[in-house]
Amino acid sequence: MLKPDPADGGGVLHRGLVLCSYVCCALVIASFAMFARDQLSGASKHQVAQITSGATAGQGVTSADAHHGAVRRFIDDSASALTSPFRSIFQSSSEWADRIFALVCSILVYGLGLGYLGRYARGVSSSGGVAVRE
Repeated sequence: MLKPDPADGGGVLHRGLVLCSYVCCALVIASFAMFARDQLSGASKHQVAQITSGATAGQGVTSADAHHGAVRRFIDDSASALTSPFRSIFQSSSEWADRIFALVCSILVYGLGLGYLGRYARGVSSSGGVAVRE
């Protein structure tokens, strides 16, 4: 008897979900890495300024540095949009804690969650729309 081909015979849904997972995780990780680099370099400059002047200055690192290029702004804006659902869950006085929490939640949801959906979509599409139990 003729068996109809599944609607997603080539795994298009699987590849799309996996690609989306990679892109989301890459944006969030890149944004966090650039934040950490800025914080560490700013802290180093702040330490040098304190040693040379001998006085305690105010905060040397501000998160509102607007000297970033268009690519950096795109990455930060995209990562901010991706992590915004997690920022209301956990709030602390430390920007590092907020960013690390948002990073971990993003990797769990976008990395593991979309990856699982992609694997599930591959199984459903290869079995003709019905999940196969083995």
